Amino acid sequence: MKFRVSHKDNRTAARTGILETDHGTVPTPVFMPVGTRASVKSVEASELKAEQVHIILANTYHLYLKPGNDIMQAAGGIHNFMQWDQPLLTDSGGYQVYSLSELRSISEEGVRFKSHLDGSKLFFTPENVVDTQRIIGSDIMMPLDECPPWPAEKSYVETSGAMTVRWAERARSHLEKTAPLYGHSQALFGITQGGTYADVREWTTRELVDLDFDGYSIGGMAVGEPAEEMYRMLELSHTLLPEHKPRYLMGVGTPENILNAIERGVDMFDCVIPTREARNGRVYTRNGYINLRSAKFARDFRPIDEGFPNHVCRTYSRAYIRHLLNVGEILGLKLCTMHNISFYMWLTRTAREHIEQDTFSEWKLEFLETFNAGQPA
Repeated sequence: MKFRVSHKDNRTAARTGILETDHGTVPTPVFMPVGTRASVKSVEASELKAEQVHIILANTYHLYLKPGNDIMQAAGGIHNFMQWDQPLLTDSGGYQVYSLSELRSISEEGVRFKSHLDGSKLFFTPENVVDTQRIIGSDIMMPLDECPPWPAEKSYVETSGAMTVRWAERARSHLEKTAPLYGHSQALFGITQGGTYADVREWTTRELVDLDFDGYSIGGMAVGEPAEEMYRMLELSHTLLPEHKPRYLMGVGTPENILNAIERGVDMFDCVIPTREARNGRVYTRNGYINLRSAKFARDFRPIDEGFPNHVCRTYSRAYIRHLLNVGEILGLKLCTMHNISFYMWLTRTAREHIEQDTFSEWKLEFLETFNAGQPA
């Protein structure tokens, strides 16, 4: 994997870059749709490409459970399995350490889970998480980490952060003892933790930078903390992370959060918001979001976002998509999902354009003023 910064905004920390992998190049800043189980729900790989998706994300924990390592390896890795020939990133399962807290126990060795599917016992270590991601064959891998909840006592966050660093060192060491299985290279990012405690965040970041990962993920954000606290941690991270390596803010997601993070030097994002909310009928427009299940759209034959350059807006009306949603037709969920993915691709693509033109600050202010004025719709 290679990364280079191609342009820096003249007033903020925003930047554009090119991330190169064996499966293709990714322009940054970039949003990665979430395909947890080797599928961005209801959307084919060819349709993702049509919406100019450059990279997607899958989840190690869920793929380990189903289809399992044996089937994944027999398929020749995830790219062959799902017919996606572009870059793909896998989370380590570290988020499940946070979200499945009632089903797991943590020790220095790793994390013991009870499967949320059938209660079977699982044991994740920094080493076998790397092994599983070798089998999956992602282009970018994440090490096992713990994401502390918010709020949490500083002593807990310190202990957790120190363990995450030790796990990262073990993952880095194990990576060097293994090799890719499918002929393409795999990168490993470090994940910084520390909650909203600046000194803990700074310490974990410095320790991980010393380990010289291929890129760095800013973890432990978007778990309930005020947005201002997240932005404060991003500003701190910007001063500590190497300029020549990509920066990935995990699990962040609203258009406002993304643009404010881009302004603070972040290159990569993922979140379930655009796909999860699409399945509930909420779609994003340049004038805010709308809930297409609402009765007021029953006779609204305009597109979701008039003049928006995507297939859904060129083809279907709000009234038709509302009808599909209200009668339980799967096509309604798919069209909402495709529209939201297209909107997020447009958002980061347009951000890149304005960074390169040194007009990012003005555009961001204008966009958010219009977008926020339209909510709720």
